Amino acid sequence: MVASQLEARDIVNPKVLEVMRKVPRHRFVDEGLWSQAYLDHPLPIGKGQTISQPYMVALMTQTLGLSGDEKVLEVGTGSGYQAAILAEMAREVYTIERCPELAERARLVLEGLGYENVTIKIGNGTIGWKEHAPYDRIIVTAGAPDVPRSLVEQLKDGGRMVIPIGGTYYQDLVVVEKKGEKTTREAICGCSFVPLVGKHGWKE
Repeated sequence: MVASQLEARDIVNPKVLEVMRKVPRHRFVDEGLWSQAYLDHPLPIGKGQTISQPYMVALMTQTLGLSGDEKVLEVGTGSGYQAAILAEMAREVYTIERCPELAERARLVLEGLGYENVTIKIGNGTIGWKEHAPYDRIIVTAGAPDVPRSLVEQLKDGGRMVIPIGGTYYQDLVVVEKKGEKTTREAICGCSFVPLVGKHGWKE
């Protein structure tokens, strides 16, 4: 997976490549999908949600620019796979999932793998998690119509957010950087994520 899907493309961060080799992706999908767990495409995890393709997980992680001491907010826990990758590369990970069943399954898998620096909350991720703000980095793993203002407010000055912005089927992966009262945006590539549902996202 790492050699053919990541190193062969534009994933160059040594730590990201190391972590992608380490975390057992198959543990985050149903056993019936284990044979497909390391292929270059998303997989269903139930409740209309997916685990992103390995390349997109690596690209978003690389784009965050983690050094190891960050506090990260993830919006959209899903399977917990992205949270595990982040846990290997950051100091603390706070992750929000609106589906209780997915949140509980992710919690069990993450605990089973020994991750102690991941905290999961069931709730509306579009409003963030104010109690633990500000965050050095924010990653959103679902497509939003625009950048939720609440997430910008919870981003630390000098912080960075990676978020898919666009329609319900196709988006641009965007990097948002905050400097004082101003933010900048840069589109990285096209992508396709499930819709970000909630107060500052798409309606049910």
